[in-house]
Amino acid sequence: MEGAIVIQGAYENNLKHVSLSIPKNKLVVLTGLSGSGKSTLAMDILQKECQRQYMESMGMVTDAIDKPKVESITGLSPSIGVGQQIANRNPRSTLGTVTEIYTYLRVLYARLGERPCPSCGATIRPSFESAGEGAAPGAKLLEESYSSETDRCPQCRCAVPKLKMAHFSFNKPEGACEACAGLGIVTSLETGLVFDEERSFRGGCVTFWDGMFIDYYSDVLQAAAKHYGFTFDPDAPMKDYSPVQRDLLLHGVESEPFAGRFPGIKVPKSVGKGRFEGVLTYLHRRHREQTGDTAQSRKLAGYFTRRPCPACDGTRLRSESRRVKINGQSIAEISSWPLHRLMVWLDEMRPTLSEAGQSVLDPIIQDIAERMRRVTKVGLGYLSLDRQANTLSGGEAQRLRLASLLGSGLTGVLYVLDEPTAGLHPKDTASLIGVLQQLRDLGNTVLVIEHDVEVMEAADYLIDMGPGAGRQGGTIVGTGTLEELKSKPGSVTGQFLRNDHGRPLSSERRPGNGAFLTVRDAVARNLKNITVELPLGTLIAITGVSGSGKSTLLFDLIDPAGRQQVQGRTEGGLECGSIDGLGHIDRLITVDQTPIGRIQRSNIATYTDVFTLIRNLFSELPQAKKRKLSSKHFSFNLPGGRCEKCQGLGVLLLDMHFLPDVEAVCPDCGGRRFKDDILSVTYEGKNISELLDMTVRESLYFFGGHRELADKLALLCEVGLGYLQLGQPATTLSGGEAQRLKLAKELSKKTKGHTVYLLDEPTTGLHPSDVRQLLLLLNKLVDSGNTVIVIEHHLDLIREADWIVDLGPDGGEAGGYLVAQGRPEQVAQADGSYTAAFLRRALTG
Repeated sequence: MEGAIVIQGAYENNLKHVSLSIPKNKLVVLTGLSGSGKSTLAMDILQKECQRQYMESMGMVTDAIDKPKVESITGLSPSIGVGQQIANRNPRSTLGTVTEIYTYLRVLYARLGERPCPSCGATIRPSFESAGEGAAPGAKLLEESYSSETDRCPQCRCAVPKLKMAHFSFNKPEGACEACAGLGIVTSLETGLVFDEERSFRGGCVTFWDGMFIDYYSDVLQAAAKHYGFTFDPDAPMKDYSPVQRDLLLHGVESEPFAGRFPGIKVPKSVGKGRFEGVLTYLHRRHREQTGDTAQSRKLAGYFTRRPCPACDGTRLRSESRRVKINGQSIAEISSWPLHRLMVWLDEMRPTLSEAGQSVLDPIIQDIAERMRRVTKVGLGYLSLDRQANTLSGGEAQRLRLASLLGSGLTGVLYVLDEPTAGLHPKDTASLIGVLQQLRDLGNTVLVIEHDVEVMEAADYLIDMGPGAGRQGGTIVGTGTLEELKSKPGSVTGQFLRNDHGRPLSSERRPGNGAFLTVRDAVARNLKNITVELPLGTLIAITGVSGSGKSTLLFDLIDPAGRQQVQGRTEGGLECGSIDGLGHIDRLITVDQTPIGRIQRSNIATYTDVFTLIRNLFSELPQAKKRKLSSKHFSFNLPGGRCEKCQGLGVLLLDMHFLPDVEAVCPDCGGRRFKDDILSVTYEGKNISELLDMTVRESLYFFGGHRELADKLALLCEVGLGYLQLGQPATTLSGGEAQRLKLAKELSKKTKGHTVYLLDEPTTGLHPSDVRQLLLLLNKLVDSGNTVIVIEHHLDLIREADWIVDLGPDGGEAGGYLVAQGRPEQVAQADGSYTAAFLRRALTG
């Protein structure tokens, strides 16, 4: 094939010596079952080889980068990969700072902002100065080389510092709110959850300590009291504590409140002699140190409440900065608007500029408008500039990156995208397809890993991988146009498109158990005083366009209210009239798409506790007992049996300076993680390292005789993760995979009573055939007497739901309305619903 990227004999991971040609300057969709080898082909072969060849062409040493397992690749172009991993987790980064739109707005407010005089209250207008002739538009503004450092009030002649860009930055002292240091939120410890004043220390007044901790710290507290010359009775109720006893328990011996009472006494030298840290001091310290999504961090988070900073109302800026206005609006106000409203405001502001202002600032305003248009074009117009970057979903983060690429004007590039439709309502898919086609029309090759039927229909060329997942995948089962793929007998995707992608699984709807969860008069975020009824004992889909209020309803109202009910708390504080029916819930499980962990040591086996069972099994083998090996010797996270060169990771991370770190196989253990004597211990012919290389499905057959192990592995297969390797790092999982892994872990726990499951788009990353498997699991949960509530856009799941809540009609300020609720057949007939049209087509096929 002329003008093509030609791959010969790719055998990375599960690829079975794949050879194919990918046409250049086309929109190419790579599809297939989850785990069939799509990401391996796109990311591990094409993307990695592009990076290696680029470095080689620059004369850089490439020995550290392992060459992909492929015989040859010809016709490669410079490559840009756009995945769903959220790289920016800085709480100070917002949509505005990431896109630099906020940076340009700071220029406008520094030069055009009007503010009240601090002395007399009169309006101080900007003394506008245009840049000198020959200067680049806006250059002088960005450098802030002003002739004067002050402005004067026209009425009282009071001098005030000239406004600069720093005054509008929440990351600089000049602009940041002093109370929250520019974060916009304050975290407070809920002491009412930590202590039970009616109980004694031995009786459990510290609610999160059990018997072992109580006995230990009881001795420490008594030793501390003796050291300072007073008594501490562990059997006295906490409500009767004296001020000094209370300071000791709450703050510890090194705190100012306690130490100030004993200025001449030195702190005890050890814990055993009374060096008590203090309960609140301990909690604050552990909360600061926690990272990632661990059981400990979730437990600690339950004692803390995050609220908008009362000093700045969550805007992050100090009051002086918020008083500066353009056309009556502060920069904090316009940053809270959705982008499509901000674009209107910008258009209305332009004609009000003076001639001098237009000559210098118009290019900056045009740049802002163009950046916002690009973000809106990829379906993110409902977002606001003050949205924290680390709260974006994987799909949103990827589309934001795509928006920035639109402005680059690059040609001859290979773009590799990983399911850009994730989290996107079908209404917005057409707009995203237009963006992908625009990149192609610039003279680029766009390779998209995707399961969405509309994207497949828009593709110039399709590549279908399969026929199964994991070891059963890794081959090309069909290529060509959509119609050509439908005719391929071995293509699962072709069969799905040809036969039944519009056919409902069942027409029966469960009536529920007669109880309802009713959210009344909800006004949180953009919700417009809506009342939503959710029948318990059913599968419920909450749908609507992006930004319509789905996550607000589920995670800002129902989730915290349910947790308060289950924990016996009634502090309220939710932005709604009431939530009725909570008494029918015995347990609430929320499974979102936040990453499981940020370290490579966490993998599928360790996260699900499967590895603990495997290690215990190995430690009981005769070979292990003979060598006095315990279960810890079979852990790659502990010294003893692991390879110390790579500390059990199997790879070494090489610092590539300005390029991303590169992994190289450990030369000592060859990537096997363990010492040779540990690897010599085998079970059924497999050592511990070989088991970690197995897929979940393979290990299920392997451990079929071990009930507890088999049950956990079977659940992983049921949620569609049978293709993953047991040793695959959790950091490599997509948001959808991470969510399904959490779901499997929760399902492995024994539950009693009525459980409500809250899920955030569980179909993300799943092939339509895998969605059917997930639906079987969700239906099984409901048939067992539970309730499953999902935020979802996938039509297969929506049409199979017993009850639908449709929010909209649009996102942002135009969203937050209850468009329709009821059974799918009822919602399909609703007026003003974007979902209704797609649902009618899905129900009728």
